[in-house]
Amino acid sequence: MAKIDITRTELVWPGKYNDDGKLRETPRVQLPFQVIETVNESRATREAQGVGTQSGLFDVYEGKEGDTFEDGWRNKLIWGDNLLVLGSLLEKFAGKIDLIYIDPPFATGADFSLEATVGDSDLELAKVPTALEELAYRDTWGDGAASYLQMISSRLSLLRACLSPSGSIIVHCDFRLVHHLGALLDDLFGQGDRGHAKDQAGFRNEIVWQYGLGGSSPKCYPKKHDVLLWYSKGSAWKFDPPLVPAKSQRMKGQLKKCPDCWDIPSINNMADERTGYPTQKPEALLERVVRAHSQPGDLVADFFCGSGTTMVAAEKLGRRWIGCDLGRWAINVTRKRLLGIEGCKPFEVLNLGRYERQYWQGESFGQQTESRISEGALYGYLAFVLRLYGARPIPGSPNLHGKKGNAMVHVGAVDAPVTIDEVNHALEECARLRQEELHVLGWEWEMGVAGGNETGGLMQREAQTRGINLKLLQIPREVMERQVAEEGGVRFFELAFLEAEIERTEARTVRVVLGDFVIPNSDLIPNDVRGKVTKWSDWIDYWAVDWDFQRDTFMQGWVTFRTRKNRALDLQSEPHAYERPGKYTVLIKVVDIFGNDTSQALDVEVE
Repeated sequence: MAKIDITRTELVWPGKYNDDGKLRETPRVQLPFQVIETVNESRATREAQGVGTQSGLFDVYEGKEGDTFEDGWRNKLIWGDNLLVLGSLLEKFAGKIDLIYIDPPFATGADFSLEATVGDSDLELAKVPTALEELAYRDTWGDGAASYLQMISSRLSLLRACLSPSGSIIVHCDFRLVHHLGALLDDLFGQGDRGHAKDQAGFRNEIVWQYGLGGSSPKCYPKKHDVLLWYSKGSAWKFDPPLVPAKSQRMKGQLKKCPDCWDIPSINNMADERTGYPTQKPEALLERVVRAHSQPGDLVADFFCGSGTTMVAAEKLGRRWIGCDLGRWAINVTRKRLLGIEGCKPFEVLNLGRYERQYWQGESFGQQTESRISEGALYGYLAFVLRLYGARPIPGSPNLHGKKGNAMVHVGAVDAPVTIDEVNHALEECARLRQEELHVLGWEWEMGVAGGNETGGLMQREAQTRGINLKLLQIPREVMERQVAEEGGVRFFELAFLEAEIERTEARTVRVVLGDFVIPNSDLIPNDVRGKVTKWSDWIDYWAVDWDFQRDTFMQGWVTFRTRKNRALDLQSEPHAYERPGKYTVLIKVVDIFGNDTSQALDVEVE
C-alpha cells in the first residue's frame, strides 16, 4: 500500500484510503425520483394550486415546488438506500436543509427487527429482516467498526453538503460508537468548541440523554444513557435554548435553560406512541431537538427515519421535512403516524424506482448510451434474472426468455411495467409452441394485470381459455444486490390477490368494498401465528382509494388503517360522490403486514 502523509490528527480505518494512498471518494450517483403516492391532498386541490401531476406511472419528479407550503412545497417520505437518495437530492437540496437528525445503527443486533401486530387482536409477529435489510446490516457490521465507519463516513459527507450555511446535524449514538463518531465528525465538520478557536464551525455539544428503562449488570454500572452529538456546518447556527423546570429550592417553580444532560423517559411497553420498533425514540426527545435547532418553516431531515418520530415532531412543530428509510414497513408506519396527526399537511411518497434499476442494469451488465441500453447489457440482465429464478435462457424468442422445468419464463423490463399486451404476446407464443405453463417475472405491473395465481385474476382467466397455467411473480429489489444474489437470498413471490367491488349508493355516489385478500408470502410467518389468523382481512394493515386515478401518481382520496390503540379495520370505504357524470377509474391500494402494497383498478361510470 502506498504511503499516506499524515498531516493532522484523524481517524483511520481499513478501506478509508485506496491502495494508491488517496482518500476513497464517496460515490455521488444522481438519479431522478418517482412520486408514487400523494397523501392528504385531492387531485383537484393539487391541480388548482398549479402543481402538475405525472403524465405516466414512472415520470420523473421535477422538484419545481417552492420553499414554503404556500408556494407549493410538499413534505417527502422516500423509500430507498439513503446513499443513493442523498446523491440524488444534492442537485436540488444542497445547502438547503436546516436541521438533520440521524439515529444510525448502533450494532445492537436490533437494527432491522421489530414487532408487528396482526389483525384485530393483540397477536404480535416478530418481523425478521428482509434479505435487503440483512445485506445492509452485513455491509454495516461485516468487518466490525471499519465497515461501519466506511458506511457512515460516506453518508456524513453527503449530509454535510445538504446542510444550509447555518444548519446543524445531530447524530444519535451510544457507548459503542460515540468515541469513533466524535473523531469522525470533528474531522468532517471541525472541532468547534472543542478547539482553540471558539465559535467556529464544528462541534457544539455532547448531549447526554438519560433514561430509566432497561436491565443492569452486577459487573458494571447500568448503561442508562445515549449521546447526541451536535455539530454546526458554519460559524453561525440556529439555537433556541429549551427551558426546563428548575430543581433547586432557590428557583423552585421557575424555568431555567436546559443543560446538556436531558432526563426524558424512554418509551414503555404501554405507551400510545409505541410502534413496535425496538430502536424507536420518544416524541418528547425529538420535539426538543427540532424545537431548539430549527424554526417554523425550516427544513428538517432524517435519513434513517425508522418509525418516523422525527417526521412526527417536525410536522407537529410546523417544520417542513424529508424522511428516508430502506424498509418498506418503516415507510408504512411513518405514513400511518403522520395521518394520525390532526391537520397533517400533504406529503408525497417517493422512490428511485425504475431509475435505480436502469442504473443497476447499466453498471452491472454494460454501459448505457444516450437513452438506450446495449444489447449485451439486456442479454446479461435477462440471463442474470433467469439464473436467480433457476431457469435457463432460451434463444430466438422475443417474448419467451427462458425455461424452468416445464414452464416457459418471460422477464419484464427494468424500466416499464409488465403490460396486458406483453403477457398476451407471451401467452400466444406459448400456445403456438404448445407449452402449458408460463411464468412472468416483473418489477412493476400495469393496472389490471395482477391477480392471485390460485384464485385467478384477469390474465389468469385469459390464460385458462388457452389451456395455459399462468403465474405472475414479483422480481424483488434484492436482485440488485449482487452479494444477496450470490448467496441465494433472492426469493420470487407470487403476487398478492385482492378482490374488491364498487357499490352504488346513489346516482353519482359509490363506495369500495373489499371481498378477499390473499397474501403471497405467508410462509414467512411462524406456524403458531399463522394458525391464529382466522380472517383474510387480518393480513391487511392499511388500505386507501384514489377515486379518479389517471394513470399517474396515486392520490389518496380515502384511507383507513390499523393502529396499536385501534386494531379494527373498515372493509368498506365511506361513500364518494362524483360532481360530474362520466367514466372514472378507481384505484385501490392495500398494504399488508410486511409493508408490501398491492393495487387493483376498477372502472365505474356515473350518470
